[in-house]
Amino acid sequence: MLDNVIIGQYIPGCSVIHKMDPRAKLLSIFLFIFVVFLANNWLTYVLLGIFAAGAMLSSQVSLRYIYKGLKPIFLIVIFTFILHIVMTKQGDVIYHLGWLKIYEGGLRQGVFISLRLVYLVVITSLLTLTTTPIDITDGLEYLLSPFKKIKLPVHEFALMMSISLRFIPTLLQETEKIMKAQMARGAEFTTGPIKERVKAFVPLLVPLFISSFKRAEDLALAMEARGYRGGEGRTRLRILEWKLRDTASLLILLALAVVLFVFRTH
Repeated sequence: MLDNVIIGQYIPGCSVIHKMDPRAKLLSIFLFIFVVFLANNWLTYVLLGIFAAGAMLSSQVSLRYIYKGLKPIFLIVIFTFILHIVMTKQGDVIYHLGWLKIYEGGLRQGVFISLRLVYLVVITSLLTLTTTPIDITDGLEYLLSPFKKIKLPVHEFALMMSISLRFIPTLLQETEKIMKAQMARGAEFTTGPIKERVKAFVPLLVPLFISSFKRAEDLALAMEARGYRGGEGRTRLRILEWKLRDTASLLILLALAVVLFVFRTH
């Protein structure tokens, strides 16, 4: 399961999406989250699928990574699909077995919500797979810069986001090492009663928390030793440049939003 978590991983590349300004990527993600909730029929979800497929092809990221990102949510998608089939009672009955009645509206709603989850995970995964944590930090800081006028710690917030994304793969590797060490000592994490498996995670969490606090302390000392004093007077190695492709990406999403709004079923 830990090998399937791709949050925080960056895949170097020279694709159009790799070269986009991180501000445009972040704005595109926020806009896509809004757009995906406009879809409410088969045609609109097909259009969203075409857009998601085009984004994946444009990123030139291997489908293996996308599949790895989807595997952890398969259980949630299946549970959501079954829940809507059982609970939603709209339309004609298409299957009847004892107490179980599957309605047309429940089946349609289950498929739509499941696709919505898949689309959101795919598009948000492309953000971290094609953007370095430093670029995400700079883009987020630029977008939140208007809030500096009301004394919000924008730079500190962006830095925390960057550090969190950077250390997710590191903590996962640390967790895997501790799990293998505990399994070598006879611990069982995947077999046996649930109560016993929960108890087995206690000796996993304690050393993980200790190593995390130690790593955070080392990072704080390193930043202090290098004279870090926050965002005031800080210069950047790379200056973000907004180009035509960034404007085009937002215009494509706006056009998609208009099309979905037109084809919505009222």
